Amino acid sequence: MKKTTPSGVKTRSTDLGEKARKKAAILGKAAARLFNEKGYIETSLEDITAAAKVSKGAIYHYFSSKSELLFFILNDYMDIILDGLEEDLGAIPEPLDKIRYIIRRHIGFYCDHTALAKTLMHDAHCLPAKYFKLIAKKEQAYFRMVASALAPIFEGNISKERLTVLTFTLFGMCNWIYVWYNPKGPVTPQGLADIVTDTFLRGVILSEKPSESSPTE
Repeated sequence: MKKTTPSGVKTRSTDLGEKARKKAAILGKAAARLFNEKGYIETSLEDITAAAKVSKGAIYHYFSSKSELLFFILNDYMDIILDGLEEDLGAIPEPLDKIRYIIRRHIGFYCDHTALAKTLMHDAHCLPAKYFKLIAKKEQAYFRMVASALAPIFEGNISKERLTVLTFTLFGMCNWIYVWYNPKGPVTPQGLADIVTDTFLRGVILSEKPSESSPTE
């Protein structure tokens, strides 16, 4: 997957080669797990070096500060979320199938990268303003793609404001699983995605289109 470099911000990790990026990502995963356990503020670089079993100098080889490490983690996760999504959605002709795909993909990424996803939810606000704005831009790009996938379902009969509410409703259903869902529990990620999809499509979209036949039939 191609990693994008946000314009206007130069970091020590900006121009890493592929091998160095993989090593930096290992540090990032260790840091994300600690941020989940202790919180970003309470986690020190010494904690991260101990968890990753590297020297403090190894961290400073890739990152100039803890905030730069946090930015690297969140930027990489947003790149994972965005990578190929526009092309994938363009290849799916039916609007309802696009939403099913988005939900399945979103929950799948959460389960594969739980620590990174939780760090985004918990700690993005800890970023310095210049970094936070860049992560927010990527989140906005994701929002626009999901809203654009939702819009055709209503065949133009929905206001921009209502579409925004429905898009955030969908994100809420998918994102807040982080406070309770255990991917290793009795409900599989696919099973959870099916439940979320059915609830959203029946309870939200069909309330907007009462004449529409059931999307799951």
